[in-house]
Amino acid sequence: VGHRPAVAAPMTIRTSTAMLVFSAIPLVIQAASVQGASKLGFAASPMLSVGARRAISLGTSSNLWRLPVRARGPRMVATDADKADKKKEEKKEGVELNPDFTFNMEDIVSVCKRRGFIFQSSEIYNGFNGFYDYGPLGVELKNNIKKIWWRDMVHRREDMIGLDSSIIASPKIWKASGHVDGFSDPMVDCKVSKLRYRADQLFYGKVELEDGEEIGYISVMESGTMQEEADKAADKMKRKAKKQGALKPVQLFEVAEAPEDVLAKIPSPATGEPGSLTPPRAFNLMFQTQVGAMSDASSSAYLRPETAQGIFVNFKNAQQTSRAKVPFGIAQIGKAFRNEITPRNFIFRSREFEQMEIEYFIPPDDDAWPVFHKQWIDNCHDWLLSIGVKENLIDFDVHEKDKLAHYARACTDVAFKFPFGRSELLGVAARGNFDLTAHAEASGKKMEYNCEDTKRKYVPHVIEPSIGVD
Repeated sequence: VGHRPAVAAPMTIRTSTAMLVFSAIPLVIQAASVQGASKLGFAASPMLSVGARRAISLGTSSNLWRLPVRARGPRMVATDADKADKKKEEKKEGVELNPDFTFNMEDIVSVCKRRGFIFQSSEIYNGFNGFYDYGPLGVELKNNIKKIWWRDMVHRREDMIGLDSSIIASPKIWKASGHVDGFSDPMVDCKVSKLRYRADQLFYGKVELEDGEEIGYISVMESGTMQEEADKAADKMKRKAKKQGALKPVQLFEVAEAPEDVLAKIPSPATGEPGSLTPPRAFNLMFQTQVGAMSDASSSAYLRPETAQGIFVNFKNAQQTSRAKVPFGIAQIGKAFRNEITPRNFIFRSREFEQMEIEYFIPPDDDAWPVFHKQWIDNCHDWLLSIGVKENLIDFDVHEKDKLAHYARACTDVAFKFPFGRSELLGVAARGNFDLTAHAEASGKKMEYNCEDTKRKYVPHVIEPSIGVD
C-alpha cells in the first residue's frame, strides 16, 4: 500500500501494487518488484487462473506483462513509454519506498481483502471474531513461507528430523505440561459495558501535578502509541478538573499488577468510569472439546495450544527410529488454538494460528546451552533476512530473569516494528529439561537419551526456536 516508484519506470507486474511479507503473525505490505517476489519464493499454482499464475510467476515475464507505470495514490497507472524507458536507464533500482507515505492497520486489512490474501472468517454471517481465511494469493504466500522454512530448517540440515503430531491428544499431556493449571491470562471485566480485557494488556497511570496533588487515574490499551495517548488523556483530565500547574510525567503500569486500593480508582476504557473494573482473575486459554459419544468429564479433551508438547511426547519414538544423536532437533509445522480474551491486530493475535516450531535437544551440561542458544538466535535472525524481512525493522528483546517462565533458563525474542507497534515476531527459548522430565514422571516412561560415545544416560535439555506462520 502506497509504495510508489521514485521515477517513472517500467515495472513487471507480479502480484499487485502490494504484497505481503510475513512476520508470526506479522503482515507487511511491500511493493511488488521482481527482487521482492523472488525473496518470498512465489510460485505459480495450476489451481489458479491464467492471470493469477502470471501474477505470481517467478519466471521471466514477456513484454506483454511489462507496463510503464507511475504512481497516483496507491494505484499504478500507465504513462508515456518513452519517458519510462529513459528513466529506467537512469535508475534500474525499480520500485522504492516513498518516505512520506504512512499507512495503518485498516489499510493493510483492506488491501488484503481486495487482493485476495486474507478474508474475515464467516464474513457472510457478519464474521467470527479471531478467525481468518486465506484467499487465493494468501494461501500461496503462506505455503511458500512454510516450504522455505522446512527446506532451510529441515532438509538442508543433517541434525534435524520432522514430525506431524495430532491436534487433539490425551488430556494427560496438558495436565503434565502445566497447561491445565497454569496456561492462563489475567482478565478483568467492565461491570458497566460487560466488555473483557486482558489485564496485562491494559495499562493505567496516575495523573498528578508537580506539587504532588492527585487529579485521578487514566487507562489505555497496550499499543505503540499508548504513552502519547496517556499524556493526552492526562492533559484532558487536568483541564476538565480546572487545575493549574505542570503535570508530572505519566508512568504506566499493568492493571494486572494494580493494588486493590488503586484498582478502585482506575477507569474502564469503555466507559471512563473509575471503579468499574473487576479484580484480575485467571482465564484458561485452551479450547475444550468432547471426544466420543459421551459428554462428561471422562470425554473432555483440548485443542492443542502449542505444537511443542506433541514433539516432547514423541521424543523417544522419533529419536530411536531415526537413530538421531544429540544434539539434534525435531521440527513441526501445525495449527494451534488459543481462546484469546481480546483478539486484535488482525492476524497477529488470533484464536486459530499456525506455528513453525523446533525442539532442539542438547546435552545437559551447564556450558552447553548458552552456545546452542546463541547459535539458534543467529540462525533465526539470518533466516528472516534471507526471506526479505528488512533488518531495520527488527531487533532483539532479551527477557529478564524475573520475566522468564519457571522452567526457562533464557529467552530472546526477535521483535518487529508493526504498524500497531513493536512486538514479538520470533522467540528462541532455553527450556531446560522441564517438559521431558514432567512427561516421564506423569507417564512412568523414561525419557532418557543413551549416549553411545560417552556411555552416559541423561534427559536432554532443549532449545526452542518458535515462529508463527501467520
